[in-house]
Amino acid sequence: MLKTHTCGELCAEHEGQEVTLAGWVNLRRDHGGLIFIVLRDRAGLTQVVTSPETVPEAHAVAAQVRGEYVIQVRGTVRRRPANQVNPDWPTGEVEVEAQEIKILNTSRTPPFYIYEESPVDEVLRLRYRYLDLRRARMQRNLILRHRVVKFIRDFMDARGFLEIETPYLFKSTPEGARDYLVPSRVHPGKFYALPQSPQQLKQLLMVAGYERYFQIARCFRDEDLRGDRQPEFTQLDLEMSFVERDDILELTEALYTELVRAVTPEKRILSPFPRLSHTEALERFGSDKPDLRFGMELVDLTETLGESGFRVFRQVRESGGCIKGIVAPGCAGYTRRQLDELTGLAKAQGAKGLVTLAFRSEGVKGPAVKFLTEGELAALAEHTGAGEGDLVCIVADVPAVAAAALSALRLAFRDRLELVDRDLLAFAFVLDFPMFERDEEAQRWNAAHHPFTMPRPFDYESMAADPAAILSEAYDLICNGYELASGSIRIHDPQLQADVFRILGYNEAEAKARFGHILEAFTYGAPPHGGIAPGIDRTVMLLADETNIREVIAFPKTTQATDLMADAPATVDPRQLEELHIRIVDEA
Repeated sequence: MLKTHTCGELCAEHEGQEVTLAGWVNLRRDHGGLIFIVLRDRAGLTQVVTSPETVPEAHAVAAQVRGEYVIQVRGTVRRRPANQVNPDWPTGEVEVEAQEIKILNTSRTPPFYIYEESPVDEVLRLRYRYLDLRRARMQRNLILRHRVVKFIRDFMDARGFLEIETPYLFKSTPEGARDYLVPSRVHPGKFYALPQSPQQLKQLLMVAGYERYFQIARCFRDEDLRGDRQPEFTQLDLEMSFVERDDILELTEALYTELVRAVTPEKRILSPFPRLSHTEALERFGSDKPDLRFGMELVDLTETLGESGFRVFRQVRESGGCIKGIVAPGCAGYTRRQLDELTGLAKAQGAKGLVTLAFRSEGVKGPAVKFLTEGELAALAEHTGAGEGDLVCIVADVPAVAAAALSALRLAFRDRLELVDRDLLAFAFVLDFPMFERDEEAQRWNAAHHPFTMPRPFDYESMAADPAAILSEAYDLICNGYELASGSIRIHDPQLQADVFRILGYNEAEAKARFGHILEAFTYGAPPHGGIAPGIDRTVMLLADETNIREVIAFPKTTQATDLMADAPATVDPRQLEELHIRIVDEA
């Protein structure tokens, strides 16, 4: 080893010892005689000092080094003077008096500061990701990620789970998102698909009798990206045999409760985790992944305002829509510009408009007030709990649009009014999702979760008669407005699985071509089973107080699914395409 100690471990107990350190020059200061170098490695920082009088050779080398040079230092640990102790560093009581300094490699001037947490353009950060990863923030995040994954592995092992790898090259099957395809050279015209998740494979492991499986699994989905989504991501994939829904939820709650306490003890959690039905979550919060750290719940005003003199309200009620609102505390003084911004947020979610009523000392103000009676305004105040200084925001539309618009407003007020405790992790389970969703454009039913989810009830006649009314044994783990995990009890009966495929529009031949392997496996004694798949990236993002999963992934993609550092995706040699029997067609 080129070092005897790390830059994060020296302390007063090492005084007088000769040590060898190696790392990067974080900072260099020349005080006209003494030269101070802050040396950095993954473990931390140590101050190195040289003097021209004591060791002129080392001092001469120190005069040459610059930021991000890689150097090796041999010297003696000594205490710093009392007035120079740095309480912010674990090594702040000591410094190393250099006897020898070697330059192991030089460095060009980086395109941004490594040693300080200053704002840096994200494009620049991703272009020079290997430099960005040297910064303290990124190192903290990746070390936290390591600790999270290690804890998970130990937790699962202690509970009798086996870690089993599943293949990356598999068959393309419809599971909700677009596949990444891999052409086969030895089978011209045929393709593998990178797994959206190991869904079918983990179910086949249950058929194989392994009963408790887990994997830190890489997954791939070719879909539009956002702050909490990447084309490739990592999840804890787990499956259990001979279980019911509550068994899986209790295991998941224990995992996250113990994980938070172990790796981020400064965080607080709500325990036990609340359980909300999908319907309840939408009605109360307008979202199936609500942030439960604050109130501001949606209030149904359909009965209160549906027969008012305001024509928009009446028409929405008569057409089967709903009228819902939220109360923003202390926002009655919002300006016209601020109210227009709120209207824009609502319209971005599909709402036709937004009605705002400001409860001020001189009375209720807003364009719709002239259409409402004193009695209706009083009933509105009673039902919403609005008081002087509050702003009521109302959306009248079909239920899905009203929910989406008010959910967006609720989150906007959360951030503007700073309504949440940043150290609180409000976990909850959302249950009883719909089994099917209607695709009106394609005139077919799709699986709301995935086609292997157990429906309720189980008979084909009930499902076929009204698919929209059928609930599923699917469940999500949510936290602070994010979906952290999704899972379900799975179908294990081949006839029931065939029935579900039929409702999804697959005839017998199509179902056999796409899913024949799993349908056949179910005929060989498949046990009842279920599982869940928590997202590692999103979990670490929340624990690290980040708002984008790129901050906890070593080499992420942009929102356009590009790697700026390696310039990927990129063109390939025409000979490779020829080997794969692929021809690029110019759409122009």
